[in-house]
Amino acid sequence: MDHVKRIGVLTSGGDAPGMNAAVRAVVRTAISCGIECVGIRRGWQGLINSDFIRLSSTSVGHILSRGGTILYTARSDDFLTEQGRKKAVATCKMLGLDAIVAIGGDGTFRGALELSRLGIPVVGIPATIDNDVGCTNYTIGFDSACNTAIECIDKLRDTMQSHERCSVVEVMGRNAGFLALYVGIAVGATAVLVPEYETDFQRDVVQRIQDSRLAGNTHFMIVVAEGAGSAVEFGKMIHEAIGIEPRVTVLGHLQRGGSPTGRDRETATRMGYYAVKALAEGRGNSIIATQEGGIVEIPIEEALSRTKKLQMDRYRIMETMQIGGIREFRENTQ
Repeated sequence: MDHVKRIGVLTSGGDAPGMNAAVRAVVRTAISCGIECVGIRRGWQGLINSDFIRLSSTSVGHILSRGGTILYTARSDDFLTEQGRKKAVATCKMLGLDAIVAIGGDGTFRGALELSRLGIPVVGIPATIDNDVGCTNYTIGFDSACNTAIECIDKLRDTMQSHERCSVVEVMGRNAGFLALYVGIAVGATAVLVPEYETDFQRDVVQRIQDSRLAGNTHFMIVVAEGAGSAVEFGKMIHEAIGIEPRVTVLGHLQRGGSPTGRDRETATRMGYYAVKALAEGRGNSIIATQEGGIVEIPIEEALSRTKKLQMDRYRIMETMQIGGIREFRENTQ
């Protein structure tokens, strides 16, 4: 790759708190390296449509704490076609872009791989609240989404405890249970249902609620990952099985919003810095990832081939917190 003089930066797929911090880091690192930076609005579709904005240090000066993405984001069916990708390449040539920094998840990176095969170097930065990108331990936005969900559930618990009710809360996560399990441990959930772990409704929900009630609890919190099933349906099943009427809350896109946490701001800044440094030093077609607390570069094809398993030790920890309380109650009442 020849010396990079001008790069583009875009955000694609679902938005995640911390994307703006990553954009800021890309722009300011690029400027420090003598590289111009162009913002591509609305993801890969914006690259096809030549939807861009010139970015400067000043223009990203007050976005570190903002949620969402100033570059907007969208999914692009056109980019899935050969014709659409050729239009994207034409835009890169017209704007004089030597490379692209793409911020998003696996879908974004699959697009980056296709663009790189057409001769445009790309570096990806993982940002998704699902934390389901296989090549990295952590994705931008996960911590913020967890904290938002925890705050909402803590407030919900206050009123549910007052009325001695069962709560069923659905959190995001698509086909991954990372968010649900993390939140479930943090709020002391009665049960957590995730797609990676086949649910035995009688054992994993009904029995947990019954044991918790026998231990003296009058409020029960069930956290459901959206990929594990509908919270509404689980609520109906609980009512039919036990006779109590749960209150169902679907947090939905509320989890995507809000100011990013310190962890997401700091991680996004480091990733943005290393993404530009890789391009400035002649490397491209990679994903910037976190491993064991450090930052590494992984070739896109290899990155996309990796998978990430749910940490079942956390699931066992969650179960132990419930079992310990129930066992202590039984021993004290015998």
